[in-house]
Amino acid sequence: MQSNVTTLEFSKYLYAAEELGRKSGLHITTGDDFDEYVEITSRLAGKSSTYPCFRPDSSDLPPGKAFWIIGRDRGGGVAHVQALRLDHLSNIDLAEHLGSLRAWFADPNLKAGPGSSSRCDAPTACSITGLVAYHGDIWLREDFRGRGLSTFIGGIAFGLAWAKWSPDFIYALVAGWHIEKGVVDRYGYLHREPHGSVLHLPAHGIHDDDWLVWLTRDELLKMPRTLMVDRFGRR
Repeated sequence: MQSNVTTLEFSKYLYAAEELGRKSGLHITTGDDFDEYVEITSRLAGKSSTYPCFRPDSSDLPPGKAFWIIGRDRGGGVAHVQALRLDHLSNIDLAEHLGSLRAWFADPNLKAGPGSSSRCDAPTACSITGLVAYHGDIWLREDFRGRGLSTFIGGIAFGLAWAKWSPDFIYALVAGWHIEKGVVDRYGYLHREPHGSVLHLPAHGIHDDDWLVWLTRDELLKMPRTLMVDRFGRR
């Protein structure tokens, strides 16, 4: 059960994360209209295309199942985006989910294209089930990099995911350089395994071999205390 103390801590945590964003010149908005989101992200120079799992022409993204976060600079220009979705994995584990093209498309036969394949070789994915939140499509404009905003990116995502869904797990799929440079540590993810998503979608120009990184619900609930003290410098 979610205690009042935990709720208060998360409120303070979200405020601290937003404050970090504001100090860096980012004003945050959220929404659940993914037609609007894709229209925005398709115009961002230097950002790769939004994957099918966050595109309403490929996936089911009803209100309550997915939301996006957009950060704008003081002039109103988009400087940051990320998105999250919730999957109910009660009769399937994350390895099976990621190993199926249905992780990316509502109807793979219509949308995936020829030569498409997907698999997950991360061992722990076999034990990730229940309410599982996916955190992806993360992009930060080049002139905002190097300002310590990885903490903000993870913090605002984790806080909102907990407030909306209280998931059993939250995970992301990241390229190897995120591991090598410690980016996932700054996001706040505690676990990682290679070959979490070996995905080939030739028709979409996607050829990935990403790491799986994740947090359990208990670890997510500890984030306000640990990140606000260790990273935001407050209690």
